[in-house]
Amino acid sequence: MSKNTKPTNRLLAALPAKEYAHLLPKLEEISLTFTEIIYKPGDVIRRVYFPNSGIISLLSAVEERSLLEIGIVGNEGFVGLPVFLGVKTSNNRAIVQGTGVALAMKTADFLVESKNGGALPRLLQRYTHSLLTQISQSAVCNRFHEIEARLARWLLMTADRMKTANFQITQEFLSNMLGVRREAVSKSAAAFQQRQLISYSRGNISIINRADLEKIACNCYSIIKGEERNSAANGM
Repeated sequence: MSKNTKPTNRLLAALPAKEYAHLLPKLEEISLTFTEIIYKPGDVIRRVYFPNSGIISLLSAVEERSLLEIGIVGNEGFVGLPVFLGVKTSNNRAIVQGTGVALAMKTADFLVESKNGGALPRLLQRYTHSLLTQISQSAVCNRFHEIEARLARWLLMTADRMKTANFQITQEFLSNMLGVRREAVSKSAAAFQQRQLISYSRGNISIINRADLEKIACNCYSIIKGEERNSAANGM
């Protein structure tokens, strides 16, 4: 997709046509490659990313060699929130978990545009609330809910953002996502396969029965999805 066509990123698509046209020269279309690291803890954030497709996972360090997913970003948002909040460096790891395309903007340009009094700052504020809801609800989910409910929630959230029932995943990342050992992840994934909810082979997952997955998922999924709907209704 050319950046000159209407973007599928919902933040950019919600901008008035004139404002988006003003941003175009500052946007660079880039490919998002599976497992590519966008930035690491301590990195200076030099660019922000507006995904048109694919997903970027936000991971936080639990211990020196242990990571936990705290949020995922698809075409509903952007990656680089600390910059918008006045912070130059990242405390988290951002990694591509779903192949796609994004429009990137240099941080210096982004800061100018996010303070210009146009529609962009308002949209970014609304998205900030949406992402914080996702992060806080995911924290509650990881603390109180069973592994299968958490796995179902993550699969549904990923499918929503990827716009497909088929996507790649690694055992290591599933472990990070759920905050449990790989053995527990394998057991839950195998149980889903036996119940014909998913097909999982060689790092590829296909959702076969979404309706039953939604029944298994905890109410965190509906809370997060409801917040995203509210954001869309308010201009995103």
